[in-house]
Amino acid sequence: MLVADAIVAAALVMVVSMVRFGPGWQAVWQSSAALAWLLLLAYVVAWVGLLGLNGAYRPRAHWSAWGEGQAVIRAALLLGLGSIATLFILDLADVSRSIVLALIPLLAIATVLDRLALRLLLRMARRRGRNLRRVIVVGTGPEAQAFARQLEDHWSLGLIVDGLVGPLPSPAIDAWPVLGPIDRLPSILHERVVDEVAICLPPDDADRLEAISRLAADQGKIVRIPLEVPTVALSIGHIEDLDGTPVLSIVAGPDRELAMAVKRLLDMVGAAVGLVVLSPLLLVVALAIARSDGRPIIFRQRRAGLNGRPFRIVKFRTMERDADARRAELRGLNEIEGNASFKMTNDPRVTRIGRFLRRTSIDELPQLWNVLTGEMSLVGPRPHPFDDVAGYDDWHRRRLSMKPGITGLWQIGARTERDFDRWVKKDLEYIDRWSLWLDLRVIAQTLPALLRAEGR
Repeated sequence: MLVADAIVAAALVMVVSMVRFGPGWQAVWQSSAALAWLLLLAYVVAWVGLLGLNGAYRPRAHWSAWGEGQAVIRAALLLGLGSIATLFILDLADVSRSIVLALIPLLAIATVLDRLALRLLLRMARRRGRNLRRVIVVGTGPEAQAFARQLEDHWSLGLIVDGLVGPLPSPAIDAWPVLGPIDRLPSILHERVVDEVAICLPPDDADRLEAISRLAADQGKIVRIPLEVPTVALSIGHIEDLDGTPVLSIVAGPDRELAMAVKRLLDMVGAAVGLVVLSPLLLVVALAIARSDGRPIIFRQRRAGLNGRPFRIVKFRTMERDADARRAELRGLNEIEGNASFKMTNDPRVTRIGRFLRRTSIDELPQLWNVLTGEMSLVGPRPHPFDDVAGYDDWHRRRLSMKPGITGLWQIGARTERDFDRWVKKDLEYIDRWSLWLDLRVIAQTLPALLRAEGR
């Protein structure tokens, strides 16, 4: 969106210049020397900057086309005022005021149309089941049902209501299942893939609002609270608009959409380059495993991804073929404190070549494919098997609120740590401190950690 806005802004200047000055518009620009091009650059940067300040690059901020249009209009008004003030202060008599006056409204119109086109594309994609987020609604009364219907009526949001939580309503609901009473909410969040929790309780249950929102936020879920149901004030979150309904949104973890998009781009480039550069090593390792231990060469296991979404992790096989079946009998020898992870220094299931691959973490390299397909990231919390996730405490589950990664803070700073809670604290520290710079630092510090060959 930012790139599109920048291109549209620059293109409009050229189109308006052609209309105003005719075929010789470039000569008019060149007569102003470098200053005109510097002004163009400043104008484009200012435009995307003002859009950003008004929340135009936060898709969670504007649920309606009208709300998004208001943000664009505010940015255009600020740009118009700023442009006129700049021309006056710098006394730039060579710059046409008519271009500025024509450009600002055209820019607002083009940007609104750009976003409408994007909404149409998103709606088409989401109707095909792509890029959807799963929501449960706490509440089963008329207000909760109306809000659930409102969410699903807006396909451009990409929100699917999985069910309602609360007492059985009368009459019964046909549109969504009732997943259980509110007291079962912790179990429901454990058992299901949930991205967002909408709380729509009647005024009589308003005292449960804070506890429910804290439970969901502590597990990394986005919390949505229609302020009319009930009318309470909280000191956290930000107000959004859904067709005239004010909604308080509490977002746990990173909410910087542009930076997260750059993170995904870096993941794709890094994984693609890594697979190409490391392909000779991957081939040698595959041949060594085939010769020493036979097939399969690749180990695939169902792991918990973002918010508990299942995916198949791929690694080089380092254990005997019946390793999973023997795991239960070795549980008593687990060296990790806590029930949510399993590690043994001298695991009898590990093959001879597997010990070397695990010490050097070469067995993890095929996960670059998981990164390329979008199931994992280069940096993030490690993905766990679902039987480990079943042993999580409530606060552990917030580590699932960010896409799992090949490396992370605990790999470079607590690789030999035996306390699972400290592992999780490292993951939550990463989520709370996340930035692109932190990702680059973790990647840079991973190689020395691998050279120490401390893997198990």
